[in-house]
Amino acid sequence: MSETETVVEKKEEIKDSKSSADFDESAQKSEAVTETVEEVKTETRKEAKEKWGVAHIYSSYNNTIIHVTDLTGGETAAISSGGCHVNADRYESSPFAAMKAANAVVDTIRTKGFTGLHIRVRAVGGVGSRVPGPGAQASIRALARGGFKIGRIDDVTPIPHDTTRKKGGKRGRRV
Repeated sequence: MSETETVVEKKEEIKDSKSSADFDESAQKSEAVTETVEEVKTETRKEAKEKWGVAHIYSSYNNTIIHVTDLTGGETAAISSGGCHVNADRYESSPFAAMKAANAVVDTIRTKGFTGLHIRVRAVGGVGSRVPGPGAQASIRALARGGFKIGRIDDVTPIPHDTTRKKGGKRGRRV
């Protein structure tokens, strides 16, 4: 059977009463025999067309930004950041703020009909940190718990091959 077919089983009970007359005894005895009949029907249900999007997660040590677009990246479906959901600046990059931002995005894109997401995680990169911040994993978990199919998870942190010059000048930062 394919994934679009489901099996429905119905059990019906049919009672047949057989009366056996016993002439030696004064009363008649009747037995009820129960038989089960199983009917198996296959029903096909129409599967809704899947709509995929791309969740761009930028996670630094200062903030977490979640931006969901269509597959081409040309049209924005939803965007939210950790700073929109917490009061203090120091909590912007926390996993809690990232989870709240992801839940806000989930509510928005569910109404727009998205069923699956490809995830692109980005750290600061360049001369900055190449490791995503603490909110990246929490936001991925929140998107997965939102009921979306997760396609690919890619790391798209920009890493220079010849490296770029750090700020601070020839003699470095003087304190």
